[in-house]
Amino acid sequence: MKKNKYNIRWMAGTTMMAAIVVLLANTPLGLIPTPIINATTTHIPVILGAVLFGPLAGGILGGVFGICSLISNTIAPKVLSFAFSPFIAPTIGGALKAVWISVGCRIMIGVLAGWLWIWLKKVKLNDMIVLPIVGFVGSMTNTVFVMGSIYFLLKPEYALAMGASLDAVFGLIMGIITGSSVLEALVALILVTAIGKVLLHLPFLKGSKGNPSAGGGKINRLI
Repeated sequence: MKKNKYNIRWMAGTTMMAAIVVLLANTPLGLIPTPIINATTTHIPVILGAVLFGPLAGGILGGVFGICSLISNTIAPKVLSFAFSPFIAPTIGGALKAVWISVGCRIMIGVLAGWLWIWLKKVKLNDMIVLPIVGFVGSMTNTVFVMGSIYFLLKPEYALAMGASLDAVFGLIMGIITGSSVLEALVALILVTAIGKVLLHLPFLKGSKGNPSAGGGKINRLI
């Protein structure tokens, strides 16, 4: 009976977070205007879902994020949409690479955030220490995996799209990783900490399998 209650909470919570991911991915709510860039917030519920419900839920939510990205890049293509949509990629190999970049890399956000939360909680760190770390790392995972994959898998295509030489691609990629993505990660750090602090103590989430600090006790390594 207790296991069924956990499973219902896990499914309901993961579904709720998935709905939020879809909402953010398809509305201006998924962007925070800043003086430098528009920081995305779509990965925030992916990270929070991983914290609350575990790496499996995080991976599912990351997959939802990735599918939304794939669809939007297909419907409204931009300069770099070939890296995110298999329907725009010029070759079968390019299509597979695009699926990895748009979906696979986003799955890694939730998986790594979920396991990082578990590892840091096992060493008995306070939630207010762990949440900002997971928020920052989860956000950087998105940028590092996506831009790193573009560099290693689609370097010539990226150079052509950007009108740059192959030698300049590394600098362009690193500029994104160390520049705008850091600001985006700081936004994630703040939001994951503020929202996560509240969600971890909601009665509905007490005892969630992926949420040891909310009264669940034993951490379920699969969920």
